[in-house]
Amino acid sequence: MDKAQKGFTLIELVVVITILGILAAFAFPRFAALEVEARIAATEAFAGSLRAGSALAHSMSLVQCTPATVDMEGTTIVMAAGYPDGTALGITLTLQDLTGFTPTYTTSPDQVVFEIDGAPAGNTCDVTYLENAGAPTITLDVSTC
Repeated sequence: MDKAQKGFTLIELVVVITILGILAAFAFPRFAALEVEARIAATEAFAGSLRAGSALAHSMSLVQCTPATVDMEGTTIVMAAGYPDGTALGITLTLQDLTGFTPTYTTSPDQVVFEIDGAPAGNTCDVTYLENAGAPTITLDVSTC
């Protein structure tokens, strides 16, 4: 009575492992590039949030006729020239969520740089909000995300 052998031969296993290795060699660089693209997309979305928050605060300043401060959902936003100023009490408060970004404030001129968390050291992946005499300048830098 012959017992039927079950399972794979060593040759079949080697062929399958080789095929999986070749597929992984092609797929891994493709997935690694997605990390950079994700950081760029997140930074671009954050820049859009800054533009929207600034425009909304400016509109509320015009409606409320209060050039120095604006009340947005119970939060007082400090304004400069009709737009949120570049401090922690200005543009930062117009945003509901800063998750994934770290703000750095400088004075003279007032500006805040929102840098994405998790970018490799020395890489530039940030959004700068620069307070001006008129509309603020919002600059996106994703040159080395």
